[in-house]
Parts: sequence; structure tokens; C-alpha cells
Amino acid sequence: MTDDRLVTTGLRDSEDEAERTVRPRTLREYIGQESVKESLSIYLQAALRRREALDHLLLYGPPGLGKTTLANIIAAEMGRSIRITSGPAIERPGDLASILTNLAAGDVLFIDEIHRMSRVVEEVLYPAMEDFALDIMIGKGPSAKSIRLDLPKFTLVGATTRAGQLSAPLRDRFGILFRLQLYTVDELSIIITNAARILKVSAEADGVNEIARRSRGTPRIANRLLRRVRDYAQVRAEGTITRAVAKEALDLQAVDDIGLDRVDRSMLEAMIRRFGGGPVGLDTLAATTGEDAITIEDVYEPYLLQIGFIMRTPRGRVALPAAYQHLGFAPPTESRDGGSEQLSLEL
Repeated sequence: MTDDRLVTTGLRDSEDEAERTVRPRTLREYIGQESVKESLSIYLQAALRRREALDHLLLYGPPGLGKTTLANIIAAEMGRSIRITSGPAIERPGDLASILTNLAAGDVLFIDEIHRMSRVVEEVLYPAMEDFALDIMIGKGPSAKSIRLDLPKFTLVGATTRAGQLSAPLRDRFGILFRLQLYTVDELSIIITNAARILKVSAEADGVNEIARRSRGTPRIANRLLRRVRDYAQVRAEGTITRAVAKEALDLQAVDDIGLDRVDRSMLEAMIRRFGGGPVGLDTLAATTGEDAITIEDVYEPYLLQIGFIMRTPRGRVALPAAYQHLGFAPPTESRDGGSEQLSLEL
């Protein structure tokens, strides 16, 4: 039993190390998000020339687009250390105070999923961001008194997939806000080519493009699919990722030509078959598919919205004609009484 645990841990550590290895370490190596890179480069150079800490920065957008990578790059470009934590991990004000008091001047504090930080902790963060000070209460009752501790000037980088859930006071204290967009196939092809070279995987351009097309515009998914296709190529092929090998490997994982997986198709089929294409509420869709509502909203919906398969309305989600065509359903037509005709599966 002990040996099995050690082997499993070793494999997981190896996978994590591979993920860290393929991540870019400088702004020059970072692929995509060109407008963000250009603006960030200016802000970094200005801060370095003034010998000041970079202003607090908020990164938001769908998961897997490189928010953590950008935070590490910011620290590297500034020549400072980075402390990484997450909103749910900071449970009490004392936890945040401990982190802040251990920062050095110019250090970067990265808080992932910052929207999940409790309001009590958030209140402590306000003076730290604005005045670089920490207010601590000593004692209880009438004898309690407040002491203000000065903090070194640091840079807070917050990351969130749900910017709308950030409180206005917290959001307003960020001087720089960037929204990360989904990547193009060409950008993902460059990322996969670089990752294949680092992982010492032989990959043809057509094979790389096939993986990129099915990566949902997300580098994290692209790197994950590359490793799975690499495994398939080593076991079922000659070790080289060709278009045919990539197609066979991804078909085996039920990832179709445009990157939809079983959950995506299950969602769309439920909307079309059971609810006539919608509108259908998020909670109803979650109950029907067996997926968590937050997972649907944060992980699956952004890509389906981006490619024009669904639309959000005040009454719920609606499947668009492109989704019908992709799944092989006849698009809905308006009947004479203004209603929608029964949908049928094309044979």
C-alpha cells in the first residue's frame, strides 16, 4: 500500500512538473493576449523606471487562459518574489495578516479566485491595498484598541473567473484591470509546438493544428490534450503526432472536431430534446445533466457562447441554429401559430 502511494505521488509530481515546465517565464515568451501584453509591458517598464511596485492588478476571464502564468511573469519581470494563495484558503483576517507582514518591498501577492474571499477578510485587505497599512485590534471590550502596522509597498494580483461577484469596493481598488480572451487556433498551435519541443515530443504541423482546433481556445486544455495524444502516439503509433494520430486519440476521448466533449453535447442535447431549444434556466440545466451549475457557467458556457452555440436571455439559455446543425438536428422553424415545430433528428 505504501509503495503504491509513493508511485502515485511520483507520477502526479512528474505531471505537475511538466505543466510548470511548459509555462512561459517571460512576457516575450507569452503567446496570445496581445493587447494585454502591450499594455502590461508599458506598465512594467514605467514601474521599473520609477523603482516602484506595480499597481494592483486584476485578471479575469474563463479558467485556463494563463492568469497564474501572467502573475508569475509579472514577478519575474519586476525581479521580485511571488506569494501564491487563493481566496478560499484565506479563512480568517489573521491568515491574511500573516501573509502581508511577511512580504518584502515590491513583492507580488497572487490571490486566485479572489471573488471567493470572505467579506471579513476583504475588509482587512482594503487599507493594505490603499494605504499599505494593516489595522489590528488588540484586546476585547472597552479596553480594546486599534494599532496600525505599516506594510512594504507590494503588488496584489487578483484572478477570478467571475468578476461580477467581486464587491465594488474591492474592484475599485485595482488600478489595472485585464480581461483575458479565448485563444485563436494559430496561437494555440504555437503554444502546442513550443510545449511539444519542451516535452521532446515529435509532432507534425497537421497534428498540432488538429489538437489546437479541439482545445476550446484554452492553453490549459491544449497542453492537457497534447500529453494525452503523446501517450496515444507512443502506445498505438510510432511516437510521432500526425493528424491521423491526433484525430484517433481525441476521438477516443470523445472530443469532437471543434472541441466539444460529452458534457457539452449532453447540455446541448438536453436543451434541444427536452426543452425545445430553450429558454431553460441554469439550475434546471444543471439538474438535467448532473453537472454543477457553477461548473456549467464557468467552464462550459464561455466556449459555447464564443462559438455561437447558445445564447443567454433573461428567461434562460437558448440553443442557437449552429448547435442544431452540429448535433445533426433540424433547426427549429416557426409554425403558423407562432410556436416552434417539433424537432426531429436528421437521419
